[in-house]
Amino acid sequence: MADFDDLIGDLERSYRETQERMSDPAVYNDHREAADVGRRLKELEAPYRLAQEWRLVHDDLEAARGDGDLRELVPELEERLAALEEELKLALVESDPADRKDVIVEIRQGVGGDEAALWAADVFRMLTRYAERRGFKVEQLEASGSETGGVKEVVFAVKGDGAYSIFKWEAGTHRVQRVPETESQGRIHTSTATVAVMPEAEDVEVELDPNDLKIDVYRSTGPGGQSVNTTDSAVRITHVPTGIVVAMQDEKSQLQNKTKALRVLRARLYELERERRQAEQAEARRSQIGSGSRAEKIRTYNFPENRLTDHRVHLTVHRLDKILEGELDEFTEALAAEDRRRALETTTA
Repeated sequence: MADFDDLIGDLERSYRETQERMSDPAVYNDHREAADVGRRLKELEAPYRLAQEWRLVHDDLEAARGDGDLRELVPELEERLAALEEELKLALVESDPADRKDVIVEIRQGVGGDEAALWAADVFRMLTRYAERRGFKVEQLEASGSETGGVKEVVFAVKGDGAYSIFKWEAGTHRVQRVPETESQGRIHTSTATVAVMPEAEDVEVELDPNDLKIDVYRSTGPGGQSVNTTDSAVRITHVPTGIVVAMQDEKSQLQNKTKALRVLRARLYELERERRQAEQAEARRSQIGSGSRAEKIRTYNFPENRLTDHRVHLTVHRLDKILEGELDEFTEALAAEDRRRALETTTA
């Protein structure tokens, strides 16, 4: 109990300090910092409310234990306190830093031919409707249609605070079971659409640590190796961690050559970081998309039974018609709760 008292105390202190920072003129006038502090305050609000409720229930429990007339309330209060402690632990699990970002979503037809392309179009409609219901802005970036009115591929951005925290659960293979309009025998066909969700990366800012730089100066040389001038104006900069070397000798001034070399070095490091991120995203996409086979699925949408099953949390509902209109909140909440539970198990293991 003492440990939990400390946890509550730390949480209340963090909440108060963040509130104070929010009203600090220096923070208020710095838009970026004000946004960061605002987000932090928003993150702390739900745990803080639970902490206040915990204090009230804790005090009521202590009072009930010391009062014969109220002793019958003790089991109920103990149960409520334990439930609040569990809720608080889950609420305090650290969120993914990417959760607040905008996202890029890619949907592709999987297996199933024309029916898969039609299904990919349905998934696109479902996800854009869900985004609009949540108050996000949707921007279509690219689309490749099929002859039957479906889509082979569609790429779109979802913009808004917390978009990634909502849409990351849609990544994977969505499997549909239904009777295609072209099926004269009434047979159920199975087809898939694959969805990849990536946080939209902000511009990479390159900060150069002077300790990472080896700077050599030397006399600039012209054709045949003869000295162009008599001072050590040429500059060669080696970025030790990456081994990138940039040499500059066109200017007569050592300072000008150094400035140019640093500009080129920054550009090269920026490109290196961008390529690394792209490789990571490509790997993430491969793991999300898989091969699009019928076996690799996160959800099954069964039209004859008006049923949707999410295989990750074993949640099934029989209102597929509403789901396709973008009513996905129940699944988002269940998946987020399961993710927090797993994170809590990892941190307390």
